[in-house]
Amino acid sequence: MEPLTPEQLALLKTMLEQRLAALSRVEEPRPDAGELPVEEVETSPLDRATVRLLNDLSREAAGHHSAEMRQLRQALARIEDGSYGYCEECGQPIGASRLLARPEARLCIDCQTRAERR
Repeated sequence: MEPLTPEQLALLKTMLEQRLAALSRVEEPRPDAGELPVEEVETSPLDRATVRLLNDLSREAAGHHSAEMRQLRQALARIEDGSYGYCEECGQPIGASRLLARPEARLCIDCQTRAERR
């Protein structure tokens, strides 16, 4: 596979910046905050189970939100240091089609497939 052209790199950088800006505009749920998004009002066992489930889902969403923002920032940092577009495992160029689908990708398809099998 060929390394990215300057035009492709500029497009991918714009995509990453736009996704990061969109995520930044969304209020980030706080997984470790003292107050829970849903407070227990009723005392029935089903109500308590529902409240626990909603709070667990909120914590999970907060973790996903933070992880996605971190991945986008890391990808932008790789663009700045010149390592973007190369697989972190084998060093080969990551295909442009893969990066267009997942601009934050750190591994080429082959290495990602191997990592998922482990």
